[in-house]
Amino acid sequence: MAKFKLEEATIADVHRAFKSGALTARRLVGMYLERIEAYDRKGPGLNAVITVNPGALKAAAALDAKFRKSGPAGPLHGIPVLLKDNVNTKDMPTTGGSKSLEGYIPPADAFIAGKLRDAGAILLAKANLHEFAVWGESVSSILGQTLNPYDLTRTPGGSSGGTGAALAANFGILGIGTDTVNSIRSPASANSIVGIRPTIGLVSRGGIIPYSLTQDTAGPMARTVADAAKMLNVLAGFDPGDLATAWSVGRNEKDYARHLRKDGLRGKRIGILRSFFGTQPVHGEVNAVMDRAIEDCSKMGAAMVELDTPDLDSGMIVSEISVHLHDLRPDLDSYLGDPKAGTPVKSLGEIIASGKYHPGIEKNIREAMALERDAGYHERLTKRRKLQDRVMALMAVQHLDALVFPHQKRPVVPVGESQVERNGGLGSVTGFPSIVVPGGFTKHAGSAPFGVPVGVEFLGRPWTEGLLVEIGYAYEQGTKHRRPPPTAPRLAGEM
Repeated sequence: MAKFKLEEATIADVHRAFKSGALTARRLVGMYLERIEAYDRKGPGLNAVITVNPGALKAAAALDAKFRKSGPAGPLHGIPVLLKDNVNTKDMPTTGGSKSLEGYIPPADAFIAGKLRDAGAILLAKANLHEFAVWGESVSSILGQTLNPYDLTRTPGGSSGGTGAALAANFGILGIGTDTVNSIRSPASANSIVGIRPTIGLVSRGGIIPYSLTQDTAGPMARTVADAAKMLNVLAGFDPGDLATAWSVGRNEKDYARHLRKDGLRGKRIGILRSFFGTQPVHGEVNAVMDRAIEDCSKMGAAMVELDTPDLDSGMIVSEISVHLHDLRPDLDSYLGDPKAGTPVKSLGEIIASGKYHPGIEKNIREAMALERDAGYHERLTKRRKLQDRVMALMAVQHLDALVFPHQKRPVVPVGESQVERNGGLGSVTGFPSIVVPGGFTKHAGSAPFGVPVGVEFLGRPWTEGLLVEIGYAYEQGTKHRRPPPTAPRLAGEM
């Protein structure tokens, strides 16, 4: 039997090691804590982790006792999970990355945090995010800037960039992100990992600090499609506290992992959304990665269909249709103003008055304060419905299983700059599911010895997560672009 190796370990690797006696959950957690200690504030200083769960080792020891007595506690037995710090946890602070919520411990877990615990997972740490998830560089007043482990001069994407960087650097096995415009898929693309944005309603938002309940969803992040699919099995399902999940009843699958087929691209028709590709020299390296991805999909049996869609423009979708800023104040106020929550601030207005937030979100939150759900808001919702129909009709006419495009038209930006030319708005504004998988890297550079990661995004119709897993897994297995970052190598004595 192969010896267990922590670097790039998967759920299957860990469970095999548990079964053979080569590993315990307590030892596993200890090794990840050692890596966080070595690389998060020290070494490369990735600055990805806000809070480590002080009860993680105790929880792991209890799971080990359970395993010895009666076997695994659930499908994620002993698996360390990194939660974005906008997901409520009853035993750790939930800050949204903001000093205005520093030290706040919610009265109960978010619905998905409870589901993870029930499945036997260990909630290892809370990860940094762009404050209140409002943009894409993963900088917050509570922790500061998270760095990209592949290029320490660049951001890790966002807003779930702490989760993305931590997973890339092997601080845990699974992660939770949330996605309102780009925020699961952007760090997946920037950190050479996998991110799934589910159909709205597949995964509960109950107990998660909201941004826009029209567009918000939580979803899995992992280093492999297989692990992301296994995590989605646990996350999906009806929550009476989030009535959008009622739409998933009868549509969610019991086992998304059944779609892990190496020949999953064979016979698929995938539309190439050329209007989401850049056309300038600055886009050349990403386009080269995408050209290889399209060729690889074709070699693996997919029919790749060129699409002429000048009306579909990712920037326009976000600027003219997305309602994220219109929803921010009322939806965030609904969370903060809940009398049972006991938050130290009760509204976005109180946050602004406190001054306890990063200046980088000033423009967005002040704009959100001034917006109303007026005629302009409802006009955007009408455009949203038309966009949903447009995408569905495009796929129907062309007999497509999915669309493909680069998640970002150019590499993730350097620290200090604002993310540009991301393509996640199509999935978030329509509410349709998509998956980002590692597509390779840009050219090597001094600060990026491997190059900068580039993510390939596949988007499908509502409730087709299984099909996207099938496509993403086949592409992943056929190309194997994922590699751990050079800034966080194996530690001395690490398994």
